[in-house]
Amino acid sequence: MSGERRVLITGATGFLGGYAVREFLAAGDDVLATGRDPRALARLEEEGATILRADLAELGRLDVHADVLVHAAALSSPWGRWSEFERANVAGTEAMIALAERCGIRRFVFVSSPSIYSARRHQFLVREEDVDTGSRMSLYIRSKIEAEQLLQEAHRTGRIRELVILRPRGLIGVGDPSLLPRFVAASRRRGIPLFDGGRNPVDITCVENAAHALVLAADAPVAEGGVYNITNGEPAPLGDLLARFFTAMGEEPRFIRVDLRVLTVLAEVLERVYRLLPGREPPFTRYTVATLAYAQTLDISRARAELGYEPTVPLAEGIRRVGEHLRRTRG
Repeated sequence: MSGERRVLITGATGFLGGYAVREFLAAGDDVLATGRDPRALARLEEEGATILRADLAELGRLDVHADVLVHAAALSSPWGRWSEFERANVAGTEAMIALAERCGIRRFVFVSSPSIYSARRHQFLVREEDVDTGSRMSLYIRSKIEAEQLLQEAHRTGRIRELVILRPRGLIGVGDPSLLPRFVAASRRRGIPLFDGGRNPVDITCVENAAHALVLAADAPVAEGGVYNITNGEPAPLGDLLARFFTAMGEEPRFIRVDLRVLTVLAEVLERVYRLLPGREPPFTRYTVATLAYAQTLDISRARAELGYEPTVPLAEGIRRVGEHLRRTRG
């Protein structure tokens, strides 16, 4: 859609947001970008994006001409106060709904999270409908569920014209600020906890593929009103995946075998204690334990059928790129 469309991207200085800006620019779109990192915004401006320097609350009060709004901004953390998650992920989404409604933005594409499927059990080929809306495993999960509910209601009542929701799982890639760095840090400290030998299969997603899916979500007519899982479609045992990552970066991983029941109880105790310690994050949480201990693979057949989604970067290539980058920058 070269030269015909203007796309507003929130969270453009985040991991996925930055890749999304470049993907839409490569597709020939006029991109408006907003985010919290001034240096990253300056780099995106050099690459061709138009920069809006405003937080979500301020942005929600501006008059912005755009055809598509990609809302990728979020507070994504295993720990924090509800007031922080509510302000960033719930109130921030409401501000973007108000912006889309007031400015007549045609399509709203929301980056959600498959963490809303999380449960203390193995899950295979999870479909988009398999959400436990009462989940309280983490405040982040609660905030993403509430944000999705706000959007669905706004779409139902006509406040936003077209809505597409994506749930990409386990983003990896050059520039990853959290997922792999946390595993590397754990390996270098005490070791990465593995349950049942790390045989639980999980899905992950090369960030380039998630950015590609955002462009498809902005384009596909049939996607209007849809919710879509996004992964690489190459599930593998967690232990094997981690071994491949560490091999690619030229480092020997350290694993520790732990008892699931003991660690689950300990996580519950730690969460109660750390709620009394403002600004401190526990070493692990119930959500962390569930993510490491249980299988979770997602059904992406709907994205394939309705978005025309196929991963453009195979998992092996994504691992190679990340490993090469980490070898160069290893501290």
